[in-house]
Amino acid sequence: MKTETVDGLSFETWTVDEVANAFDANEIALIDVRTPQEYAFEHIPGALLLPLSFFSAEKLPSQEGKRIVFHCGSGVRSGKVAAACAAAGISPVAHMEGGFGAWKTAGKAYTGTDMATGAPKSVPAT
Repeated sequence: MKTETVDGLSFETWTVDEVANAFDANEIALIDVRTPQEYAFEHIPGALLLPLSFFSAEKLPSQEGKRIVFHCGSGVRSGKVAAACAAAGISPVAHMEGGFGAWKTAGKAYTGTDMATGAPKSVPAT
């Protein structure tokens, strides 16, 4: 992981592998900040949905016991959320570099949509 500073605010940027390992070990809560439509189409199983449009840093639960890591489609929105958390005094805070696109490129498992039926389908890790 690396520490990033944007407009004087510091937060962590985790790689896909760091997120996957911590998520598998049940050490983090992974929060998806994409839209409900994006999440419904494809998402990381077990990730929580908190769309950017509904985000309020002050309403986040404590990180006691589990760290919070945010992700979006490409890392841009989750970076904004991480910066907003840092601005609200929430520390440490982290987001996943490259977002869900990087997760898929890395061959990690996810839930997608069966285009023939519209039903959810598991896409295994490669």
